[in-house]
Amino acid sequence: MASKRRLTASVATILVLTGAAGLSWLGADAAATYLEDRSSREVTQALRAAGHDWVRVRSDGLRVELTGTAPTEVERFRALTQAGMAVDAGRVSDAMTVASVEAMTPPDFKVELLRNDQGLSLIGLMPAATDRAGLMRDLGAQGDDVTDLLESADHPMPAGWADALALGAQAARMAAQAKVSVAPGRVQVAALAADDADKARLETELRRLTPAGVALDLQVSAPRPVVAPFVLRLVLDEGGARFDACTADDDAARERIAEAAARLGVAGAAPCMLGLGAPDADWGMAAEAAILALGQLGAGQVTLSDHQVAITAPATVARAEFDRAVAGLDAALPGAYQLQADLDRPETDPEPIEFTATLPPSGSLSMRGQIADAQMRQAVDSFARSRFNVSRSGLRSDPDVPGGWTVRVIAALEAMGTLDAGQVRVTPDAVELGGVSGDPQATENAAGILAERLGPGARYRLSITYDRRLDEALGLPDGDECVAQLNLVMSESEIGFEPNRSSIAGDPEPTLAQLGPIMQDCADFQIEAGGHTDSQGSQGFNAELSRSRAQAIVSAMQGAGIDVTNMAVRGYGESQPIATNETEEGREANRRIEFRLLSPQPVRADSLPAPRVVNGVTGQTPVEAPA
Repeated sequence: MASKRRLTASVATILVLTGAAGLSWLGADAAATYLEDRSSREVTQALRAAGHDWVRVRSDGLRVELTGTAPTEVERFRALTQAGMAVDAGRVSDAMTVASVEAMTPPDFKVELLRNDQGLSLIGLMPAATDRAGLMRDLGAQGDDVTDLLESADHPMPAGWADALALGAQAARMAAQAKVSVAPGRVQVAALAADDADKARLETELRRLTPAGVALDLQVSAPRPVVAPFVLRLVLDEGGARFDACTADDDAARERIAEAAARLGVAGAAPCMLGLGAPDADWGMAAEAAILALGQLGAGQVTLSDHQVAITAPATVARAEFDRAVAGLDAALPGAYQLQADLDRPETDPEPIEFTATLPPSGSLSMRGQIADAQMRQAVDSFARSRFNVSRSGLRSDPDVPGGWTVRVIAALEAMGTLDAGQVRVTPDAVELGGVSGDPQATENAAGILAERLGPGARYRLSITYDRRLDEALGLPDGDECVAQLNLVMSESEIGFEPNRSSIAGDPEPTLAQLGPIMQDCADFQIEAGGHTDSQGSQGFNAELSRSRAQAIVSAMQGAGIDVTNMAVRGYGESQPIATNETEEGREANRRIEFRLLSPQPVRADSLPAPRVVNGVTGQTPVEAPA
């Protein structure tokens, strides 16, 4: 009985083990099938995405086999690499083939012929059917050493090849220095001619020899002569405009000169000789400016000689028109060029002697008028540049200026140093100085300078306005300093806003108490209050929210009695972060109000006080006149 039970248990065990084995086999088979399908699918998708539609994929267990005909060896390698990126490269089996070389597109045939003092060299690829021996024989007929570095390919000769090669060989024989590139139906020649005559001969002959169906690209140049000095002279009179001389450093400068001369009525291309020796790369710009200035005058002559520019006009040109043209030319000339301007005088109408200088606010000094000679002109120009930033110096020589004229001009410029902006005018009768100054003693200081420099007996008239904002002794902030102070207060402020709203959270009074004193000295500057947010929310919502928050701050300032008349509001939203939006600390930093200066010049609510007007004679007590 016990034996029968043991047998039953053994049979049961065998049945269980057999069932488990069967289930394991089914699971393994299913897993293998899944792995094969997945591998095949992934590789196929990767190859299709890369454009390798010609590859066929088959999976066998862990092995992935690639078959098909690749267009080139490179494409076969790329397909193999792409498959190795989709599955383990060790599982990929390469059974692909490559299309035969005979079936591929013929190569691009091209030959370059290089000609120099050492002889001729040929390099490139040509069809095997080309008469190579005949080509070498023709090229060496003049006794030149010919170096053959050509390769050939057994493909049909393309159309236009024979004619292009024959023309290229002729070009290489004709030029002493050349690079000739030959392609089917096209020849490109880059050659150096001995001179302009040789250049014209070479271009004419090659164009004559060019057969139909062959495109010729000629780039022949001749050495340029060295020109010293570099000169341009243009005359404009009743006979029209004409060049007496013209030199250019390159084609661009010649074209620029021609276009300017055309505006004066010079027809056709400018007869400018291309040469070496230009004073600098700005020659074309200087010549153009001088020609256009002569056109403004309507008559006269302009001459450029290296860095020297001389413009003269007949007495028929009005003095005001002449001065405007000269000032414009002086401003347009590049920095290294020196201008000499002369206007002929009518015999019955002597030219008034006058010097003027103008200093705009935050600008550069400009001068014009007569000086005794070139040496005195240099002295005045040097003195002015030592005291001011000079933008224009339209001074001209006039030997008829009165004695001591240069001293009067320099004294006037020195007195002008008491102004922040203004103008000075010097005539043989008086010195007139007017403008704005941040020095309450500017009138007395200017009178003292004139008295010290000119000695007794010199007449002057002063009209100077005091502007407290320019007074350094008061320590008033400029626009940049105002904005810096406002932003410092806002960066330390505890003002916040309700989430997603423009309502101010917290007590703004301490911050407004700090902003008020700053704005007392800054209210006349144009300042922008800009709102900024973090990147949470849409761009449109953030832009409007930031603007509303900036407006809330400005409204709070106005409610506290702060003058915000010249303050504008703008919302920037999330467009100008100063920290990352990935952290709460960064987002909090980006939620801010910033002030920005819109113009460095203050907007004045009230006009400046009337100027102090003083008429005086050096050595005597000045008389203060009504404004």
